[in-house]
Amino acid sequence: MLQLLRPATLALALMAVCTAAFAETLSTSQGTLRVTRMAAGFDVPWAFAFLPDGGLLVTERDGQLFHVQGGQKQRVSGTPAVAAEGQGGLLDVMVPRDFTSSREVFLTYAKRQGRGAGTALAVGKLSRDNAELTGVKLLFEAAPGSRGGRHFGARVVEARDGTLFLSLGERGDRPSAQNLRLHQGSVVRINRDGTVPASNPFTGRQDAQPEIWSYGHRNPQGMALDLQGNLWVAEHGAKGGDEVNRVQRGANYGWPVISYGRHYSGARIGEGTAKPGMEQPEWYWDPSIAPSGMMIYSGRMWPEWRGDVFVGSLKLDYIARLSGAPLTEVEQLRSGETGRIRDVREAPDGSIWFASETEGAVFRLSR
Repeated sequence: MLQLLRPATLALALMAVCTAAFAETLSTSQGTLRVTRMAAGFDVPWAFAFLPDGGLLVTERDGQLFHVQGGQKQRVSGTPAVAAEGQGGLLDVMVPRDFTSSREVFLTYAKRQGRGAGTALAVGKLSRDNAELTGVKLLFEAAPGSRGGRHFGARVVEARDGTLFLSLGERGDRPSAQNLRLHQGSVVRINRDGTVPASNPFTGRQDAQPEIWSYGHRNPQGMALDLQGNLWVAEHGAKGGDEVNRVQRGANYGWPVISYGRHYSGARIGEGTAKPGMEQPEWYWDPSIAPSGMMIYSGRMWPEWRGDVFVGSLKLDYIARLSGAPLTEVEQLRSGETGRIRDVREAPDGSIWFASETEGAVFRLSR
């Protein structure tokens, strides 16, 4: 993961991201943690990413990207036009491992497609003064499908081999998650220039999109690599059935044929909870927590949490910690600042940062 590759000295620079204001403390299994507000004044902050010089990039769903450093927040111009409707807009931001030399920043967003919109991924170069994205180009956009404003997915992760994983929701069109002719309800894998890796599972098939890596997902809004480089997602179920899945090449995760939830009407979903050829979740929540933002922890600041999965809840205002085999939710990190957690990341010093929609701010958890 990006944060595992940063030098330890970056920790000092990160503390200067903003004029930090001590907020409160939070009691956990590792004692009392400090909750520090690091950046504030955002309208629906969706994601954030660390820069090598200690700066921070933060997306707002309405289409704005901000650079924060040294107590100053400035808007970054040059971002792509977004369809800021419903759950759509400017969504994830990812800073690759080679940012110091490439200056590239990757953004996911809802892109206008006729009367509808689809999940898209673009890349641009951040200017030396951090004020502008230049040379922005589209790398990927989903095949046109639903016109609704729901379930864009839209997390992007850089794999260890340099390829990019992007999660896509089924856009509220449930059957599309089982249709390999569409990208909806899938995790796709592309090269950094937007081309398709030859090792993808469905390349060469006329009845499938070649970018698809896995399918049968509902709305994966959390995605992360574990310490061995394996890909995981956290995805929204319906009424119950939010899932954490380990993503495998070519695998079918079952939506909407199998699910541990029910329709909001209370009606049964699909054929039950299991079917041959479809994967089981590593963990599921019932009732739902509305998961968004996911991180798998290195153990740098809290060795006892090494390898644990952290997932933010939009519905129940806490950060879930999952651990063990089989994976189980073992703790809820909750304070007055943990309202509608949209993103969770590990900083280079091992502290845990999160973005709260309720507070319009980014916070740091530390000893």
